[in-house]
Amino acid sequence: MISINRRRFLEDSILATAAAAAASAPVPVLAEENAAGSANEKITVAIIGCGIRGKQHARELARYPDCDIAYVCDPDSERAAEVAAQLVELDRPSPKAAPDLRVILDDKSVDAVFIATCNHWHALAAIWAMQAGKDAYVEKPVSHNVAEGRRIVQAARKTGRICQGGTQNRSNAALAAAIDYMQAGKLGQVKLARSVVYGRRGSIGGPGKCEIPPSVDYNLWAGPASLTPPRRPRLHYDWHWVWDTGNGELGNNNIHSLDICRWGLGLSGLGRSVISYGGRFGYTDAGETPNTQVCIFDFGEKTIVSETRGLKTEPFHPNYKGGWIFYGDEGIISGASLFDLHGKLVRTFEGRSESHFANFLKAVRSRKREDLNAEIVEGHLSTALCHLGNISWRLGREVTPSELREEIREVNAHGDVLETLDRTLRHLRDNDVDLAQTRMTLGPHLRVDSDREVFTDHAEADALLSREYREPFVVPSEEDV
Repeated sequence: MISINRRRFLEDSILATAAAAAASAPVPVLAEENAAGSANEKITVAIIGCGIRGKQHARELARYPDCDIAYVCDPDSERAAEVAAQLVELDRPSPKAAPDLRVILDDKSVDAVFIATCNHWHALAAIWAMQAGKDAYVEKPVSHNVAEGRRIVQAARKTGRICQGGTQNRSNAALAAAIDYMQAGKLGQVKLARSVVYGRRGSIGGPGKCEIPPSVDYNLWAGPASLTPPRRPRLHYDWHWVWDTGNGELGNNNIHSLDICRWGLGLSGLGRSVISYGGRFGYTDAGETPNTQVCIFDFGEKTIVSETRGLKTEPFHPNYKGGWIFYGDEGIISGASLFDLHGKLVRTFEGRSESHFANFLKAVRSRKREDLNAEIVEGHLSTALCHLGNISWRLGREVTPSELREEIREVNAHGDVLETLDRTLRHLRDNDVDLAQTRMTLGPHLRVDSDREVFTDHAEADALLSREYREPFVVPSEEDV
């Protein structure tokens, strides 16, 4: 591997060039013909979840004449009506609207579902759909916890259904070409990858009382989660920042670049250990998840370091907001660009990309899960890393910066873990966070039994691998899938 000092010296020019290359690259042409069949061979689908991402699903699926959108589903009737109206505006027939996804699962004419619900519904919706004979596209993160992610994979195998995770970068041909280059050994040994997601998130307000909109069936909305009344002002979207329904920014956006790090490094399983530190800084509100978080994932010969920031921040490097970076001893890949060890741009990879939705429809037709660019097991493993990082943080204790430095110094990982800590501490100081008053949380360094997808000798951490469910919204056990 290149030295730490040499790497720091090169990163500024490399990442600025990578950002410029990405900005100037032509928009890829979607290879629609790879998936679309004739209008006489329509696949009947339903969109489950009609928020921001559900509307994007509707817009994308409306492009395919071989896709008949028969239903939209959301426990908020106003949201379902919005997506139905959107489809009409896109010159598609008005779909049926259903508040309860079980109505759709009972309709044998529906071939596949596109799941864009809140995170806590992802796994159960996918499993129920496959058990009802439907194929399932399930948004990231594919699960709310590790155990139910594995249940989705088991359901796909048992039923023989097609199941795609919503990590759409797997359908980016230029990125795939860069990863093929790296996995062919042309970057030399690659032992470190970084996943960097910086995006400002303000206070969600509260804690206080949440007025449930009259258009919402809250029992259906909560589903597998508890019926405890929310303590945030807004029901929709801000569920991301509460553990009962969401997974924080690590599971919301960092999942994308973490997935690319796993893919590029050729990693399977959950690695050997994880440790996380950070906190919810800058305001006091009803949110529970950290807005500043670093996770170190140890895979033995390889390491992934993820950084998540929600406060005002400078880019990871000048002109480079974030993403993924692979460090090899013969070069560096950032984005879809290759650099030599002197920081000179060697090439920017290209390719004819495919719509992630079209890729799923193609596999629905072929009945071959190997046609999927993001088969569900990959979505499960990348999502599970987010869960592991969050579990470490949730079990953490408050520490001073000096205590944190001493413990992180002992972490055996590729890359300079103290340099990452120093940048994080500077970031908090820049946001006027007084760590003497608001302490950083340092999670335990958790050892992982990757084969069994549990922790090694840590019952408290194992307890967070699953959850308690409300009848009848129960994710089935391994025996009942």
